[in-house]
Amino acid sequence: TLWAYAKVEHTSPQLFDAMTQKATEKLDTFNSQEIANTLWACGKAGYSSPELFDAISNKAMEKLDTFRSQNIDNIVWAFAKLGYTSTDLFDALSHEAIEKIDTFNSQNIASTVWAYSKAGHKSPELFDAMSLQAIEKLDTFSPQGIANTVWAYAKAGHSSPELFDAIAHGTTAMEKLDTFKSQEIANTVWAYAKAGHSSPELFDAISHGAIKKINNFKSQEISSIVWAYARARHPSPELFDAISLKV
Repeated sequence: TLWAYAKVEHTSPQLFDAMTQKATEKLDTFNSQEIANTLWACGKAGYSSPELFDAISNKAMEKLDTFRSQNIDNIVWAFAKLGYTSTDLFDALSHEAIEKIDTFNSQNIASTVWAYSKAGHKSPELFDAMSLQAIEKLDTFSPQGIANTVWAYAKAGHSSPELFDAIAHGTTAMEKLDTFKSQEIANTVWAYAKAGHSSPELFDAISHGAIKKINNFKSQEISSIVWAYARARHPSPELFDAISLKV
């Protein structure tokens, strides 16, 4: 029920109050999929239930070996999105994810590293393993997945030059770049500048793409872009002129 309401983005606080209370009481009967779905629904709906989350954290520790990649992704994503911290669980899920790394698809990879970075939970071994997996599956990443991944590595301060090089090579292709939304463009150049990873070809390509979509950018995205180009010491007069006209 909660999953369905969250899926169609229908907010019902009263229903979530009642259902999460019932879930807390019957948590012993939940399997790994039901635990993950419940948390995903709460995360999607922006609904926080510390009592349920504490109970799920404890129960999840007992079921670690039953969690699949999608379950791990959903759990850490929901907790990170809602600002709930569970150091022991994040450590345990990190080890579990590394053991099952070959089963993570591009969406799972992007979402998981985003969650660990968002939560401020350091896991160098996980990020190293995810980097190798991401490079192998790079062709399957969506623009949002690419942007979220590089943002996560830059935000976490975890260096992965091989991954950043591979992504830069892939995203300079115009057929990929044309599909980037304004926020994805902003997050990508911000991440490269923040990580101190030089990629002139990527910045040139993104500059041309951003000019075409200049009217779609929000003020925060523009701020991120001009900061990134300045930080990277990458001149782009045409882009800066276009931004000046928009501002």
